[in-house]
Amino acid sequence: MTVDTDNEGMPPVLSSDHGQVRLLTLNRPRRHNAIDIPLRHALAEGLEGAMTDQGVRAVILTGQGASFCSGGDITTMTRMAEAPARDRLEAAQRVVRAIWAGPKPVIAAVEGVASGAGAALALACDRVVAARGAQLSFTFSRVGLAGDLGVYASLPDRIGAARAQQLLMFGTAISGEDLLTLGLVDALTENGSARQRALEDAAALSAVAPLALRAMKRLLRPDWPEVLDRELAAQVALFDTADFAEGISAFRERRSPRFTGI
Repeated sequence: MTVDTDNEGMPPVLSSDHGQVRLLTLNRPRRHNAIDIPLRHALAEGLEGAMTDQGVRAVILTGQGASFCSGGDITTMTRMAEAPARDRLEAAQRVVRAIWAGPKPVIAAVEGVASGAGAALALACDRVVAARGAQLSFTFSRVGLAGDLGVYASLPDRIGAARAQQLLMFGTAISGEDLLTLGLVDALTENGSARQRALEDAAALSAVAPLALRAMKRLLRPDWPEVLDRELAAQVALFDTADFAEGISAFRERRSPRFTGI
């Protein structure tokens, strides 16, 4: 079992079953469930296991504590060459591929912050339920990155390419009713009730013909996996730039970055 040394030796992803629903919980609350390498592997394994478990008909993805997911764990990032960057990014893509290629619906239950890769992870799911106090932002550009985890498929599919470009360029935070109005989420709930609403929705989906659901996922997203290949190439290149190194340094030093385009 993978454990998280920043979380008192607890596993980075918790798993529990509620009838035919598998609940997977990102479990790094002290880091606002930031995605490090162990969490990527544990979440991919959890999703892949749920997709092949005959007793599971739907999956919920949520976060422990106050946040859904604050994005990639910047404390574990540094400028790196192609090979290690590719390994890191492929581990994240394994999570998204498990959701997209898997036959079962995945619902994101979002409370609090979902930023950067955390927001992309939520949008990679088949349905997004968010509390009114939730906040989504696509903050990749603040550290000199373009974005991954399928955001170049899921975000424009939900809100259109023009709006997606604005959110990606500026990293603007969206919250409250705007989440539903823009189409970033599918349902809004009261604070603290996103998980319960997701459980209700997942139970309803568990009664739908599973082969039909599988066909719907495949037919609605025929080209999405190709986007992951393009994202990977772009992100690998950006991980080995001076701007990325500056973005990481600025974050750690709590100052504004000074990008040079080098």
